[in-house]
Amino acid sequence: METTSKTSKATDWLLFLVFAVLFFTFIVYVDEWFWVPMPFMLTYLVKALNVI
Repeated sequence: METTSKTSKATDWLLFLVFAVLFFTFIVYVDEWFWVPMPFMLTYLVKALNVI
């Protein structure tokens, strides 16, 4: 069993939100590049939800 600290989980949520804002900003302004922040957004979402 692996334990995660609160700061790590908070950092993961913060990074998810940052990349989600970047993702939606890219969709609005440069829609051909929206896929660039998408892997990072999804990675930090999975880490924040403790799926891994």
